[in-house]
Amino acid sequence: METPSHSRMDLAGMRDEYTDGGLDETELDRAGAGSDPVKLFHRWLDEAVGAQVHEPNAMALATATPEGRPSSRIVLLKGFDADGLVFYTGYASRKGRELEANPYAAATMLWHPMQRQVRVEGAVTRLAPAESDAYFASRPHGSQVSAAASPQSRVVADRAELDRLRDGVERSGPEVVRPATWGGYRIRLDVIEFWQGRQSRFHDRLRYESTDEGWTRTRLAP
Repeated sequence: METPSHSRMDLAGMRDEYTDGGLDETELDRAGAGSDPVKLFHRWLDEAVGAQVHEPNAMALATATPEGRPSSRIVLLKGFDADGLVFYTGYASRKGRELEANPYAAATMLWHPMQRQVRVEGAVTRLAPAESDAYFASRPHGSQVSAAASPQSRVVADRAELDRLRDGVERSGPEVVRPATWGGYRIRLDVIEFWQGRQSRFHDRLRYESTDEGWTRTRLAP
C-alpha cells in the first residue's frame, strides 16, 4: 500500500532559526515606545507593511461560548488606535453569536518573515452604526453584495443557493445598503503581548496590561 504523502513530512523536525533581532526594554524606552504599546504596535505594523508582508493586517480571532468552547478564524484588521482593534463581520455569524453571549476575544497577528507576533485580549463591543455605514460604503461593490447576500455561517444546500442569493441582491439595484445584520466590532486593549523570535527558541516576550493608572509592562519567559 502506498504511504500517503503527508506521512512523509517530518513535522517534529521542522524548525527555523530566529536570528533577526530582539526586543529590549532599554531600546524601546529610548525610542519612546517602551511605555506605550499602541506606539509599538503601530511601529511594528508599519514595518510589516514596509517589508511587504502578505496581508499584514490578517489576524486570528478567537471567541468562545459561555461554556468556554473556543473557535478561531482569520479576519482582517480594519482599524487600530488606543481604543482597540476593529474588524467587520456578520452579527449572526458564529463569531457574532459567540460575542453576543460572551463579549470577550483574543486576536493574534503573525508577521512570520519578520519573526514577530502580537497578541491582544480584551472586551468586545459593536461599533456605532454610523462607523459601520462609513466603512461599508468604502468597500468595493462586489464585497458589498457578498455581505448583503450571505447568511454567514448558516447551513446552505449548495453553491447554487449562494449564487441565487447573490444574484437576488445584484438585481435589486446598483446601490447596496449595509445590512442591519452586518457591521463592526472593536476589541478593547486589555492586554497586548509582543513576541520577537530569538535564537535557539529563547524568544523575547513583553506583556502590557491596561490599568486605571496606565500600562504595566512585564517580561515573560519564552
